[in-house]
Amino acid sequence: MTPNRHPFVVGREYWLFNLTQSDARSSAALYNLVETAETSGLLPYEYLQFVFETLPTFGEEDGLSSLLSWHWKEILPA
Repeated sequence: MTPNRHPFVVGREYWLFNLTQSDARSSAALYNLVETAETSGLLPYEYLQFVFETLPTFGEEDGLSSLLSWHWKEILPA
């Protein structure tokens, strides 16, 4: 098994506990954020902490795309 497939294989065991479509969407969104952070060379924990701390300060006019990991790879710890 290649290293980049391992988290996906491990994750599928936990996805069995998604009881609703909403649970599955939430899991997929979080998984996507983690994988994108890793692809951008960021530490996923620090990136998620930044996102969850920043989200409450966002207004309707702020674009969520500004929080995507590739915008922050020079600023956040890698």
